[in-house]
Amino acid sequence: MRIVAGLALVATLVAGTTAAQADDTLDYVALGDSAAAGPLIPNQDPALWCLRSDQNYPQVAAKLLGARLTDVTCSGAKTDDFAGRQFGFVAPQYDALKPSTDLVSLTIGANDIGLFQTALSCINLLPEPAGLSCKDRYTAGGTDQLAAAVEKWAPEFGAALDEIKRRSPNAKLLVTGYGTYIRPGGCYPRQPVWGRDGDYLQSVMNRISATAKAEASQRGATFVDFAAVTVGHDICAEPADRYLEGLIPTTIAAPLHPNAAGMKAFGTTVASAVRPAQPSAA
Repeated sequence: MRIVAGLALVATLVAGTTAAQADDTLDYVALGDSAAAGPLIPNQDPALWCLRSDQNYPQVAAKLLGARLTDVTCSGAKTDDFAGRQFGFVAPQYDALKPSTDLVSLTIGANDIGLFQTALSCINLLPEPAGLSCKDRYTAGGTDQLAAAVEKWAPEFGAALDEIKRRSPNAKLLVTGYGTYIRPGGCYPRQPVWGRDGDYLQSVMNRISATAKAEASQRGATFVDFAAVTVGHDICAEPADRYLEGLIPTTIAAPLHPNAAGMKAFGTTVASAVRPAQPSAA
């Protein structure tokens, strides 16, 4: 009987140890738009409406961290799709959050501003002065329409961060910015956007990222800077060096979106924000 009791005790201790080890696995929820989802990058989720890749940055980060990932990123998402049904049938992204969630990442804002459509409107196949400047259009009359849109979005984004913390109060929250899509002065005609219009588009992207960073900092969240990661890997770079695709992609990825190499770099950066590399012993 003592032997049986001893074996039972050992089994209980082993089971408890196994459960404790399982509890050490990070429960990771990824929220966001196409810059996180990875449209067209192989392999795509069989539920094609979100155009979500199994090689996107949440997947890369989860593998590096050994985390258990719930990825609800969805192409085309706006901030209000966190609470509502995108396309009328995709579940609200907030639904993935639980009190037990350990880690949350999110990338959002560009679709709220309509930045993809704006970028397409900046295409000029002929050099200046032929055509129209999109910067001139969006800043006509002394009012920067896109800057005003970002300012209007800021409190909505802040409220979203508050709701994430309410639903997952113990989670580490990572807020990412967007990349450096185009270098100063652009690269016309490699990418058919005039230099000053390219600078304007990037300034709007930087404004979205800066706003996200400010709102995150106010709430003790961690900001992850993708702009720094993509310097030299923008849409003007040689195809083999690009993390972000131009108007005509050179790898399997959506135009004006991260490619697989970019997602790998972003995922590595996210993982490092969770568990910084330890310096090697001298």
